[in-house]
Amino acid sequence: MNTPPVPPRHEIRALHTATTVTVYQAYRPAIGLPAARDGRFPAEWKRDRMTWIKPSFLWMMYRCGWGTKEGQEVVLAVEIDRSGLEWALANAELSHYVRGVHPDRASWQRSLRTAPARVQWDPERDLDLNPLPYRSLQLGLSGEASRRYADEWTVSVRDVTPLAREVHAAVRAGERERAAALLPVETPLDLAAPEGYRPVPPPNSHTSIANRPSSPAPADRYVASAASLSGSTPTHTS
Repeated sequence: MNTPPVPPRHEIRALHTATTVTVYQAYRPAIGLPAARDGRFPAEWKRDRMTWIKPSFLWMMYRCGWGTKEGQEVVLAVEIDRSGLEWALANAELSHYVRGVHPDRASWQRSLRTAPARVQWDPERDLDLNPLPYRSLQLGLSGEASRRYADEWTVSVRDVTPLAREVHAAVRAGERERAAALLPVETPLDLAAPEGYRPVPPPNSHTSIANRPSSPAPADRYVASAASLSGSTPTHTS
């Protein structure tokens, strides 16, 4: 039997189409159920707070305990516009300081305060929710990014709590092949970012204006990298 190749240490993998990407979040029923019913986030969903999206189904299962953790009982698959994800990545800052990437810690902190998105890489998970030797993307959205995620980028919202329970039941029964077959098919995303550490082009650059934030990006902001990141699990809710 051929052993499947190990993915690169930092790679964005997701269920996706040519125009959309599916990410996962988990909420309490008061928010999750109306969101799935209406296909959009309710007014109660606070658009002024940071929210974290995860393209990995199994990482979401690790985070929410297969939908059993308090306040995370409803697992949502949120299909978003691919261009929205690209915008968020292109305007993201790393969630932690990296020597040699940022000019200094103070510059990173200033950039982090103004960036509409944060990139965090954490170990991908297997069916037993054990860590794997490669990373999975988490993307934190705040301010403009959070509002656009909820009101512009969201294409559909599905309640996948039954799927989470079915996969978990198969794992507990030792039916690993069936459990694996139930998982969403997550393949690498060919995105313009993150490709490497590079400064965001200044406003007078020839880079397409459409991909810039509505306000000028600080010169010391860095686009997230898939080349050499490491990080720990952020303390956040979905």
